[in-house]
Amino acid sequence: MAPAFSASLKDPGLFVEGSYINGQWVASQTGKTFNVYNPANEALVGQCPESTTEDINAAIQAAAKAFPTWRSQSGRQRGRILRRFFELIVENKEDIGNIITAENAKAKGDAEGEALLSAGFFEWFSEEAPRIYGDVIPHSNPSSRTQVIKEPIGVCGLTTPWNFPMAMGARKVAAALAAGCTVVMKSDGLTPSPLMRWLPSHSARSDVVKKISFTGSTRVGKILMQQSSNTLKKLSLELGGNAPFIVFDDANLENTVTAAVISKSKVTDQTCVCANRFFVQEGIYEKFTKRFVENMKKCSVGDGQKNSVTHGPLTNGIEKAGGHIHDAVNKGVTILLGGKALTSLGKNFHELTILGNVDDSTKSNSEESFGSVAAISKFKTEDEVVRGANNAEVGLASYLMTSDLGKAHRVSERLEFGMVGINTGVISDSAAPFGSFKHSGMGREGSKYGIDDYINIKTIVTGDINTVHSSL
Repeated sequence: MAPAFSASLKDPGLFVEGSYINGQWVASQTGKTFNVYNPANEALVGQCPESTTEDINAAIQAAAKAFPTWRSQSGRQRGRILRRFFELIVENKEDIGNIITAENAKAKGDAEGEALLSAGFFEWFSEEAPRIYGDVIPHSNPSSRTQVIKEPIGVCGLTTPWNFPMAMGARKVAAALAAGCTVVMKSDGLTPSPLMRWLPSHSARSDVVKKISFTGSTRVGKILMQQSSNTLKKLSLELGGNAPFIVFDDANLENTVTAAVISKSKVTDQTCVCANRFFVQEGIYEKFTKRFVENMKKCSVGDGQKNSVTHGPLTNGIEKAGGHIHDAVNKGVTILLGGKALTSLGKNFHELTILGNVDDSTKSNSEESFGSVAAISKFKTEDEVVRGANNAEVGLASYLMTSDLGKAHRVSERLEFGMVGINTGVISDSAAPFGSFKHSGMGREGSKYGIDDYINIKTIVTGDINTVHSSL
């Protein structure tokens, strides 16, 4: 236990150093643990179980045992339980935010915002649980009837990332539970604590686990897909992104700059939907870059526990950020803001950096930065920018700023991305499907479509029905 940290919480009982299996908080069967450190100051936050194959199997078997009871509950009954999760998260948002900040080092506002985003998923899916409707389909034979019913797929293995340790877990768990599934969840070792460790891990090769939902890198997602092939699991993969942020000459400048800062700044630029490649039309380029730099200068980098801080440390991307900047400078790119590590604050801090006049030869355009680097390119025509934006093997989020309604529809339909934000820097919402095209993954999370990924569709055909009415 880390008494200094847990004692700082209003409810120290929220910080538990164990895995939740079969109704109990337990240690690893080997007794081994690993340390969790705060990226901002390298302080020890706590210790968590080093789960083994035996621990994983115990979790899977517990979930399998619980599945028949859970699936037999009505949607309304499951919804009431999910609603209680929503209420408890809202009641404890401050403590949950403190736990997230301690392990992830994101700014306080971001951390409490993540708690509320998590609560929103439980609220949304509590309302959807009673509304998992089937169909009655007219049969070609008048003496037959066709029903389509939706059934929970079974035990689900869920893996969550470190950048949204609670919200990404909530988005998966709430949908799975609403559908009537049970779950075995593995959180990232960097951020294992925020409320979501009901179960410790899963195995892609297990015959008992019927569905895998993974958020992480494209490389690991492809490995999981290969490992799941022998058991033909249903897969949801939310993988890497390289989001373009397109600014047309007719965009509202102030709204555009605000959206750009919001989109770029989430979790210190460490999300898969952060704007990564900025494409700015030549007529507004100078005005946009000037205002963007001015607004980013108002941000504060430091320990996320301080109220004035907007950007925390880079959890594991400090070297990549430096490499992208070094590559860009060597290729003649102009540094408009920042460019250096902030070693005076600690080994994981970096200046917020804006690069100007970038082209496709730079790593900052071809690779997802996942760090404090905004790369701005200039473009002339609509066709040119669509080609540039689509020039990526991934296709998760994209952003489009214009006051021309026709252009907004036309360009958004040409962009090869699962999500498009028009005149906004925020895409995620409980009611909106979150997902991607190309190498960014498959499946959808959140919204009514998110439940479908945890559902099996069963067709029931009844024949030999006497449909002849007796005469009056």
